[in-house]
Amino acid sequence: MTDAWHPQINGVVTTLTQTVKHLELMGHQVTVINPQLFRSVPCPSYPEIRLALAWTGKLKKHLSEFAPNAVHIATEGPLGWAARSVCLKRNFPYTTSYHTRFPEYINMRFPIPLSWSYPVVRTFHNRAERMMVATPALREELHQRNFVNTAPWSRGVNTDLFHPKAQIELGIDGPIQMYVGRVAVEKNIEAFLELDLVGTKVVVGDGPARKELEKKYPRAVFAGYRKGKELAGYVANADVLVFPSLTDTFGVVMLEANGCGVPVAAYPVTGPINVVKNGVNGWLDEDLATAVNKAMHVSRTSCRDTALQYSWEACSEQFFNNLAIVDRPLGSSD
Repeated sequence: MTDAWHPQINGVVTTLTQTVKHLELMGHQVTVINPQLFRSVPCPSYPEIRLALAWTGKLKKHLSEFAPNAVHIATEGPLGWAARSVCLKRNFPYTTSYHTRFPEYINMRFPIPLSWSYPVVRTFHNRAERMMVATPALREELHQRNFVNTAPWSRGVNTDLFHPKAQIELGIDGPIQMYVGRVAVEKNIEAFLELDLVGTKVVVGDGPARKELEKKYPRAVFAGYRKGKELAGYVANADVLVFPSLTDTFGVVMLEANGCGVPVAAYPVTGPINVVKNGVNGWLDEDLATAVNKAMHVSRTSCRDTALQYSWEACSEQFFNNLAIVDRPLGSSD
């Protein structure tokens, strides 16, 4: 069950898509219950995201037709809450995953304090058999906020697609400092765009903050969404991937950059701190400009070697082993 699905382009959708693909390659049957199966409305302040009007009657019908032996609820949106309600009502175990810091994201847009929103998110997850978390740092942080039953679920990268040989002609003067991801306030992109750096800043992605940032930073190149080989081609041309977010829980794009032999510059915060090692595959520093300048001297071969340690196969096996699997499938009876 996920509120985040195609045509959205983000790390959550990438992770879920790859996990579904590899679970099927392992011989399992998987269905994705997503907003496209329901009527939906635009998300306030982020109309590119559609929120499902997940009436439980239709949801029960989808569950009854598939009759799963395991249910995973990936997101805390309307569909996630509806699925949680059905599972609890039927006493059917389920797992969840913590992909997004919704309390912080909501707080950046509306005056809702974290002390109000974190208890709601904690309520969502703490009835699950396991809550899957991407990094040790995030697990520790969530434990301090009284989340329970956490389990590790790392990420992967397609190193055949994201490869140093993926370069395409961009016609952009270097050195190229590149951001890849949603163009939204929670990504802290201005911390990157404000830096005094030699070369060209490139923003790959789209989102509600793009128009404002394009006007404010006319010297930066805003390339919009790119997918597949074209995305890999952009990333492979970068001299450094700049990851300015202070709130991401992981950041799959960091592994994609490393797959292309591109080092990562970031702050030493929860998302990057378990992924980026100074001098090995990038650089972390409280001063982002320092991180960028030092990262550009990191060996591209060492970056590539780091990415080769992460596979979607291993990620999917870890996910499967975390599931709450039962012999009695979830059927139509309440």
